[in-house]
Amino acid sequence: MSSNNEYSLRLDIPSRHMQKIFGMQDAYVKKLERDFGVAIVDRNGGVTVTGSETAVKKAAGVLEQLTAISERGNEIEEQSVDYAITMGMEEKQDVLEQIDKDCICHTVNGKPIKPKTLGQKTYVDAMRNNMIVFGIGPAGTGKTYLAMAMAVTAFKNDEVSRIILTRPAIEAGEKLGFLPGDLQSKVDPYLRPLYDALYQIMGAESFAKNMEKGLIEVAPLAYMRGRTLDNAYIILDEAQNTTPAQMKMFLTRIGFGSKVVVTGDASQKDLPSHTKSGLDVAAKALGKIEGIEFCSLTSRDVVRHPLVQRIVNAYDEYEAKETYRNREKHGKK
Repeated sequence: MSSNNEYSLRLDIPSRHMQKIFGMQDAYVKKLERDFGVAIVDRNGGVTVTGSETAVKKAAGVLEQLTAISERGNEIEEQSVDYAITMGMEEKQDVLEQIDKDCICHTVNGKPIKPKTLGQKTYVDAMRNNMIVFGIGPAGTGKTYLAMAMAVTAFKNDEVSRIILTRPAIEAGEKLGFLPGDLQSKVDPYLRPLYDALYQIMGAESFAKNMEKGLIEVAPLAYMRGRTLDNAYIILDEAQNTTPAQMKMFLTRIGFGSKVVVTGDASQKDLPSHTKSGLDVAAKALGKIEGIEFCSLTSRDVVRHPLVQRIVNAYDEYEAKETYRNREKHGKK
């Protein structure tokens, strides 16, 4: 029996899009029903949403956004649905469609690379508009991958003549000397994530050719010392593991016509406990310089499996509680 204040809205969604939006075994639509407190029924070639007027309008807005994304040929992923629901709760339904219109480039398999959240869109725009950008945030927020996509696009458009990718070579307390092989084979495992992203965006053949010509360079941070890097797109990854001296050395290598993206996760430092992070020092020292932008991505911008977002949130909550307990403990002493 329906209550007096029940409100219904019918949406005409073509069946080919409806299948994608509803998800396997209606998983996505069940999320919408649960989160907005509405009933969604597929009837006579359309979708009827029933519940309180406010909730129905929000849920319908999300369905319309997902339909627009599907109409542009995109697959509907669980992350997109979760983010659309979050934006719908905040009455920002149009955000997802605006973000989806921004295509950076395509992978070698033709898959479009786009920002998927508001934070990612802000980050991409910052890379377009600034000489130096710091992308700081937890794992899975697309910091490195989006920077790679921007670098490859700039390279293909002849905006830069080469791409240089670098990261600190010593992580997790390990020393390179203990690894087998020559220097290159010792360094490669640390750079593997960068190679993998480039293979996906450029294709292995194109990557190998440009690498051979010296137009793409993937090297540990130590290799940057004493060089001036002109007309290049330079990405420093895992920057939380740099020392302040290394970060200063890196940032003072930048020459004319270059763009720099520095990525890092301040919560995953592998430096000795007494060592300051170059990323933390840079954020304090360079925050007010024109032409340098700091973008903070959060757990809301995680675009890996939804479980990763929950893991990031759980760690944040745990670490906040531990910090509070420690303060209380020392306060009592």
